[in-house]
Amino acid sequence: MLPTKIALVLRADLPPNLAANAAVVLGLSLGARLPHILGDDAKDADGTTHLAITDHPVPVLTADAAHLKALHRAEGVTAVGFTEVARRARAYDAYLEDLSTTSDPEFVAVALYGPRAVVTKLTRKLP
Repeated sequence: MLPTKIALVLRADLPPNLAANAAVVLGLSLGARLPHILGDDAKDADGTTHLAITDHPVPVLTADAAHLKALHRAEGVTAVGFTEVARRARAYDAYLEDLSTTSDPEFVAVALYGPRAVVTKLTRKLP
């Protein structure tokens, strides 16, 4: 069993296209911070190379916006948040500017990485 765990928690009311978008953004963001979680490249029986994917299972869970905010502030884990401010932005500079003037952004999703016991305690009751 791996000593660390990843969990992706999406806001429960997201339509499928926005949930997929949030998952991709957070996967890229968390993955860039954790290059050591990739396995090795592999080849199939035909010799086609398949680039490495994470060696960690990634459960996808749901929660309401308030719970997402609490997860984002949790101690002992790396938490990458995706907010409504980020979701609505069409350019990164605009996101940074809008976020700097938003005091309490609503979360769309949060990706967590950390010790297995800590991530499990934070997410065990989530559907």
